[in-house]
Amino acid sequence: MVKPGSKEARDACRQALRTDAERNRSRVVDAAQEVFAEQGLTASMAEVARRAGVGIATLYRRFPTREDLITDVFADKMSAYVDAIDEAAADPDPWNGFCAYVERVCAMQAEDRGFTHVLTMTFPTASEFEAKRAEAYRGFERLIERAKETGRLRADFSSQDLVLLLMANAGVVEATGAAAPDAWRRLMGYMLQAFSAVGAAPLPPAPTPSAMHEAMVGVTCGAANGR
Repeated sequence: MVKPGSKEARDACRQALRTDAERNRSRVVDAAQEVFAEQGLTASMAEVARRAGVGIATLYRRFPTREDLITDVFADKMSAYVDAIDEAAADPDPWNGFCAYVERVCAMQAEDRGFTHVLTMTFPTASEFEAKRAEAYRGFERLIERAKETGRLRADFSSQDLVLLLMANAGVVEATGAAAPDAWRRLMGYMLQAFSAVGAAPLPPAPTPSAMHEAMVGVTCGAANGR
């Protein structure tokens, strides 16, 4: 029998508190995954807390900012984003690998309304999350070069063009919703044809990397202002 006030009792109490805290954290993450998938990243934090069955103060104690919650919720999907690059790079045909990657990433956006915008945002304080994005970006740049070497990908394709496509796809996914859930495939099909070197005509210059980064920061700030 554990004596009240003893070291064993205090240790048991601390363990119970840790277990309860971890249980609450898991409930918040599960609820946020559900709410973000349904309503997007600007969904109410109060709604997340309500579905998790915890108070709003408990939610903010575990996740002080919306960014903290978003990056925790989508950590696994960001890892899958990196894995998609590895799979594309393993394709012996670089053009097929390039097309498969574009389709996979657009599909990931369509599968989860929350993740729709995560790929077009940036989270400066989430170093591990952003490191995965940077890893995927470097892999995509290598994929671009290999696809260009085959002569199948247009010579003026830029990595910024993928960000533009993902922003456009995010808009299509959000606008069509349940009414036309496969509309994004039409956009992707058009864009893959546009990316092909066959019949390629000159284009206006691509946005600079710094300009696209600024645009992604703007999207992040817009989501952060949700309540």
